[in-house]
Amino acid sequence: MAEVTALQTATHVAFDTPTAERLAQLGATNVVRASDCLIVGPSRRDAAAHVRAREAWSCLSEDPADTDDLGEKWDRLYSSDVRWDTPVALWTSSNLNDRVNLWRACSWLPHVGIRCRDILVLEFEPVPPSATRSGERPARPFDCSTSVSDHPDDRLLERLGTAHAWPPERYEQAVRLWDSYTDENPLPLVEICTRGVEGFPELARLWALLSCFFPRRTAEEVLRLSRFDELILTILSAEWQTPLAVAVQESQARVDLWNLLFCTGDLFLQDRLKQWAKHDSSAAVESAPGPKPPGHPMLSQVYRLTERGMQLRDRGLEQLEDAPGLPIAGIEAYAASTPWVLFEDGQIARL
Repeated sequence: MAEVTALQTATHVAFDTPTAERLAQLGATNVVRASDCLIVGPSRRDAAAHVRAREAWSCLSEDPADTDDLGEKWDRLYSSDVRWDTPVALWTSSNLNDRVNLWRACSWLPHVGIRCRDILVLEFEPVPPSATRSGERPARPFDCSTSVSDHPDDRLLERLGTAHAWPPERYEQAVRLWDSYTDENPLPLVEICTRGVEGFPELARLWALLSCFFPRRTAEEVLRLSRFDELILTILSAEWQTPLAVAVQESQARVDLWNLLFCTGDLFLQDRLKQWAKHDSSAAVESAPGPKPPGHPMLSQVYRLTERGMQLRDRGLEQLEDAPGLPIAGIEAYAASTPWVLFEDGQIARL
């Protein structure tokens, strides 16, 4: 059976852990997991620079790098021990994290001698929710939870049996998208996302998501926090709260915050709170030991909003550096060296 042969002889790149596990269960013997969440944190075009930047970013968390029962790190795309047998099958859903990792994989494979004709791109649409499930909650604004693994085994094998390489021009477009994503100037990426590119329907949704992490400038020329930071400081109060308490508070702000955390991972909440608490001498957020010891990231610290934090939330920023910097794609939000701000029409420009 051709599908079985392809499972056993091809290199399979999975962009999330459940898909990597499913492919291994189906009989794939060479699975490369490349599931780093690139929506937040630095991304670099050069592989070595990207690895260094992501490692430095992960060190912001007190917990060691996550591993799973495959005994591998989340991201092995650039690992020297990968055996790149052809064909290479890239398994992707419409998940925005999948799509950015797909661009990255397309950019990297030529560096290890893989020609685009030997790369099979297997694209999967979301599995339609059942009537019961669809009534449980409103649809989320960003697609960050779908997975190739949502599909049954026979569907995965069927798609593998009919998989084909992209035309060279579409493949080259994916490489250009990764180049734009990692560029120190975000304008080309924003322009592409706004204009759209045939074959890449994720672009408008991606910029709508990324824009939530940039500081804003109103029509009255007031600097405001990013939407993400504003939500955090709205939920925080003068009372001590663990990150878990922030995440489960009953409010519309909590619902809106979770729409973003579904794309960044929930642990990004405690990382961002930690960044706020360490930011400067007149901190907007204060921290103290929590009810649990280290190793319980959502419970090991408590946080509260200071008077300065309330001022930043309600009146706006005097300067970008009033908030802690946040690497996004190829630039850093809130940095004086990269003073990019979001306008009310969704466009971005330098101060």
